[in-house]
Amino acid sequence: MQPFRLEIPQAALNDLGRRLGATRWPDGLPEPGWSRGVPQDYLKELAEYWRTEYDWRAAEAELNALAQFTAEIDGARVHFLHVRSPEPDAVPLILTHGWPGSVAEFLDVVGPLSDPRAHGGDPADAFHLVIPSLPGFGLSGPTREPGWGVERIARAWAELMRRLGYTRYIPQGGDIGAWISLALAGLDPEHVRGAHVNFLITDPAGGDGTEEFGPSDLDRLRRLAEFVESGSGYMRLQATRPQTLGYALTDSPVAQLAWIVEKFREWTASAQALEDSVDRDRLLTNVMLYWLTATAGSSAQFYFEMAEALPTAPARPERAAPPGPAVPLGVAVFPHDSARPVRRLAERAFPGIVHWSEFDRGGHFPALEEPGLFVADLRAFLRTLRC
Repeated sequence: MQPFRLEIPQAALNDLGRRLGATRWPDGLPEPGWSRGVPQDYLKELAEYWRTEYDWRAAEAELNALAQFTAEIDGARVHFLHVRSPEPDAVPLILTHGWPGSVAEFLDVVGPLSDPRAHGGDPADAFHLVIPSLPGFGLSGPTREPGWGVERIARAWAELMRRLGYTRYIPQGGDIGAWISLALAGLDPEHVRGAHVNFLITDPAGGDGTEEFGPSDLDRLRRLAEFVESGSGYMRLQATRPQTLGYALTDSPVAQLAWIVEKFREWTASAQALEDSVDRDRLLTNVMLYWLTATAGSSAQFYFEMAEALPTAPARPERAAPPGPAVPLGVAVFPHDSARPVRRLAERAFPGIVHWSEFDRGGHFPALEEPGLFVADLRAFLRTLRC
C-alpha cells in the first residue's frame, strides 16, 4: 500500500477551462423542463459556474486532508480513503459508492461516523472508515482488462480489508455499491459482521404469484416499472456500447457534466432545482473525479460486465436469483430514490433482514442529501448487531 495525495497539474485545469469556453452547443427546443433531458439554459449556467467560480483546489485540499492510499489488488490499482477513529473499539466500515458517484459522496459523513464524540454522538457508535473508489472509476481507474463486475470487486474489497487487518467489518453501499456490499457479505461471511444498504430492487417475480399488494407497495412496483421503461436509457447504453459512449464523455466536459447531472436530478428530491438536494460544488467535485481521470468509459464498462443481471435484461427463467447473504442485513429506504423496495418481497429474498428504516426525505445519494439521516441509520444498525 502506498500513501496517495491528489496533485492535479494546472495544465489539466487550464485545458478544462478552455474546453468549457469552446463548447459547441446544440440547438435547443422551446419546450421547458427536463422531459427531453437536461435543459440547455440550466446546463449553460452550470458549465459557466464550473469554468469561472468552482474551486477545484479547495476540493483537492479537502480530499487531501484525509488519509488516502492506493493498493494493487488483482491487477488493478485501487484508491481508497482510510480514516481510523480515535475510539479504539470502533467497528470497521467499508463504504462503497455507485454510478455516477464517487468517494466525494461521503465527505460530509466522515467526521460524524469516525468521531461521534466530537460531533455530539455516542463514542460507542464509532467506525473505522475504508472508502474505496470502484475499479475503473475516478482515482481507481481506468481498468486495463475486462471482468470487473460485482463479484470480482467484492473479492477485491475482502482482500483490501484483510490487508488492513480488519477481521470483522461491515460493508455498506448504495446503487451498485449495494450489490457489491451484498456480494461481499456472501463471499466473506466469516469476516462480515453485517451489511447495510440504501438501495435494493425487489421485483414481484420474486414472489409466489399470490400476493395482494397495498397502495404503497403497488406505487413502488409501478415506479420500478417506469424506471425500467423510461429511465434506464443510460443503463442500456452503458451495458451495450460503453466504449463508444466513452469517446464523447472523455472529450467533452459538458457532455460528461450533462450525463451525470441528469441522474442526480432524477434520483434526488429535486422538484425545482437540483441544488435544493445536492450542494453544487459537491456535485462538481464528483464530476471532476470522472473528468480529470478520464474514466467515463471505464466506469461504464461495469454495466457491460453486468448486463445480464441488470433490471433491463430480458427475463430468463434459467437465471435464478442469488441467495441473500447469511449475515444480518440493514436496509434504509429513501422516498425519492429511483426505486424503492417492497418489504415483504425483500424479506423473502433476504431473510437475514434485521433492520428496516423508511425515511420521509432523501433520495439515491443519502450521504450527500441527508448526511444526518444516513449517519443515524448506520448507528442504529450497529446497535442492532450488538443486541
